[in-house]
Amino acid sequence: MRRARRRQRSAERRRERQHEELVPEISPETRRAIAIVLLFALGVIGVLAFLGIAGNAGTAIANALRALFGLAAFLVPVVLLVLALLFTRPVGEQKQPDGTTRMGRPPFSVLQLLGLLLLALSLTGLLHLSGAGADAVPRFARDAGFAGGGYLGLAAATPLARLFGTLASGVILTCLSIIGIFLGFHLSFRQIAAAWRTLTGAVASAQLAVRTARYHRQQEATAEEPTFSTRTLTPGDQQPLPPPVSEPEVETSAAAPGGSFDIRHSSFVIPRARRKRARVDLPLDLLSDEVGKPTSGDVRAQQEIIRKTLEHFKIAVEMGEVRVGPTVTQFTLRPAEGVKLSRITGLSSDLALALAAHPIRIEAPIPGRALVGIEVPNQKVAIVRLREVFESDGFKKRSSNLMIALGKDVAGAVWTADVDRMPHLLVAGATGSGKSVLLNAIIVSLLYQNGPDDLRLLLVDPKRVEFPIYNGIPHLLTPVVTDVKKTVHALKWALHEMDRRFELLASAQKRDLTTYNAARRPDDRLPYLVIIIDELADLMVVAAAEVEAAIIRLAQMARAVGIHLIVATQRPSVDVITGLIKANITSRAAFSVASSIDSRTILDQMGAEKLLGRGDMLYTSAELSKPKRLQGAYVSESEVQRIVEHLREANGTVEYSDEVTEQPIVAWKDDGG
Repeated sequence: MRRARRRQRSAERRRERQHEELVPEISPETRRAIAIVLLFALGVIGVLAFLGIAGNAGTAIANALRALFGLAAFLVPVVLLVLALLFTRPVGEQKQPDGTTRMGRPPFSVLQLLGLLLLALSLTGLLHLSGAGADAVPRFARDAGFAGGGYLGLAAATPLARLFGTLASGVILTCLSIIGIFLGFHLSFRQIAAAWRTLTGAVASAQLAVRTARYHRQQEATAEEPTFSTRTLTPGDQQPLPPPVSEPEVETSAAAPGGSFDIRHSSFVIPRARRKRARVDLPLDLLSDEVGKPTSGDVRAQQEIIRKTLEHFKIAVEMGEVRVGPTVTQFTLRPAEGVKLSRITGLSSDLALALAAHPIRIEAPIPGRALVGIEVPNQKVAIVRLREVFESDGFKKRSSNLMIALGKDVAGAVWTADVDRMPHLLVAGATGSGKSVLLNAIIVSLLYQNGPDDLRLLLVDPKRVEFPIYNGIPHLLTPVVTDVKKTVHALKWALHEMDRRFELLASAQKRDLTTYNAARRPDDRLPYLVIIIDELADLMVVAAAEVEAAIIRLAQMARAVGIHLIVATQRPSVDVITGLIKANITSRAAFSVASSIDSRTILDQMGAEKLLGRGDMLYTSAELSKPKRLQGAYVSESEVQRIVEHLREANGTVEYSDEVTEQPIVAWKDDGG
């Protein structure tokens, strides 16, 4: 009996092998290739059929599609070609339990296909209701009463028209079309709005480039002996200004670290309006008040996991309070006596594995407290709005109008900083980590507190991406500088302006700009000057010696005369952030970086490589013993645009000067040291 069963099973296996040899299985890759070829062929044949060059069969196909879809029939070949293109997208392989592999999910889901079908039904129904393109369908279709929607449009629109009437049916079919688009293409209103903003921004940039090129051509054609005093810009006019031609005489010189500067003085000073400008108070309504809440998960369960994990490694701890911040949740604990902190910090990878969260940052100890903090990323990050910082008590009770919004710490407390006490700031981090957002938040913070007679900005953006939006506001000293050579001239002008201010303070026997302005009439006061450089690396590549020397000298001396530097870079290497620059700029903001080496370059310690990005940063200054983890304040591009437009409309024409960037005030000489 057993032998008979074995013989039967052997015979069945032989028959299966013979069947597999006769009918081989087609691999998923082959099926995809066949589908691509068929869809492409059908799409091309459809195009040729509508062009009338596919013979009698093509004419029949075109008539059938017109009868079915009406005017929308012309989209059928396009859809087939798009589907063929989607099938060409690579998909990953998935491992099966039996050891075999199969292709991953298709390039589109069933839900997307249903969305496209809904879009086709509603679109043809709308065409049928409107009667558009009735001549595009065959005669027999028109005789049957079909308009531009074909048979499909008739089937979709007729029942609705009988129930709701033509107008209401059109509204229903329009809504169904929108739903079909959202389902078929995985879209949302936010994505569409973002795409629209990107498109309008690109169009505006192209128009600006055309106007700029036309302006320069006109200047080259008409200018014989270009001279310069000042130029008036109207709101929204963001064109670069024509270069002046002047050659001032050399009068004095001043030493700088590593070399010397021959300072060629000019009569130019920071331009003041011919009339006293009324300060424009920016309303907070220009900023978004949307507030989000972070999601940290089951806090008690995470506390227990941390305790048990440390207990497994024979580290006894007492769990403390939990502080939920916008980006991370900090679990505090008190180690037992005799436990070295290095044992706890060395278990960050084990804790990350146990909590299923990465990266974990351990702060041991928390400054000012006899506790250790373990920072675990939140499941959902809360955006810290700039308006939320402005409305906080700490910002309202500020003692200086140079206060800037930084964000919130891990406990949710608002953090601000006084530029006058910084007095300079170094910002560094990888691309997309939040540097530019912080710079925009700093600029907006200063604009909200100061008028153009109190503060002037010198913005440098070699990337030409972030700062050109500010062109046209009265606070700018000169249009946003995007050329590297002009940036070098601007830094040299800043050195000259610093020396000029020191002479004024010495003649008035004052120690700093605050006491000097307090003793002067409002019309004779000097404004603060904040120089913001968005990408230091681009400048160091072209003119490292001149840029480094200027930054060092400004960082050493400019605070007393009200000149402050904010320098940002996305390449935190030692050839960009040099030792002398770090030594003179003690306030630093480090965003997410790729390695601990980059973190050491910025902060002189590790930690930034464990940040989460998107505004998560470590901030340190001379007043802090250890870097403080903050979630940076967020200001969107649309908010910045509203603020800029408000300032342009309120101030009318503004006066800029090209002498800041065009006149070679300082020439560099290398002393060989």
